[in-house]
Amino acid sequence: KALEKAWAGDPVSAFGSILGFNREVDRETAEFLCGPDRFVEAIIAPGFTAEGFETLTTRPKWKDNVRLLECPTLNDPRPSSLDYRRVSGGLLVQDRDEADDPESEWTVPTERKPTEQEMADLRFAWKVCRHVKSNAIVFARDEALVGVGAGQMSRLDSTEIAGRKAGERAKGSVAASDAFYPFRDNIDAAAKAGVRAVIQPGGSRRDAEVIAACNEHGIAMVFTGRRHFRH
Repeated sequence: KALEKAWAGDPVSAFGSILGFNREVDRETAEFLCGPDRFVEAIIAPGFTAEGFETLTTRPKWKDNVRLLECPTLNDPRPSSLDYRRVSGGLLVQDRDEADDPESEWTVPTERKPTEQEMADLRFAWKVCRHVKSNAIVFARDEALVGVGAGQMSRLDSTEIAGRKAGERAKGSVAASDAFYPFRDNIDAAAKAGVRAVIQPGGSRRDAEVIAACNEHGIAMVFTGRRHFRH
């Protein structure tokens, strides 16, 4: 079910992609991947069952073209580490974005509070958003990704791309933004796509304008107080 939901999040981009699993890849999962018009370049997972391995290494289109990487320690906790980025004339060294995101620090500044289902989707979208390149906007519904906009010059561009990717699945979805919404136009675009709740760090000079836009559209909004801006 998780694989089906993940694939449906963006089936166009899924073709020729690289997949990571946090569970052993079994026969049923392998059979799904070997379906018509599906192909990936590589799969990394904690392990493969004998049947799953056989399926992925004997099917004509797959056996000579897909790389399988087995990493038994994939899910093991790892110590805190540093992240290194090259910059002109030097090196940027920073802590990895792996700190806890305590929900006890979250606040709801809008008139409407998220429903229980919206809250579950918001938690999921916020986890995914941490790993998406900035400017990052993630649309999710039923705890599955339905649209994503990443690496754009404008957060509004990312919102519109996520909405286009999601299509009709954006109706009733939630949105996560890795950094604050600087203007209300992001909310207007999300509302037009069908988003019913959003989660973001907050902290913009125009927070009041963004909150007002949410109230106008009947959108519930959560402030986390922490951003996940990732270049």
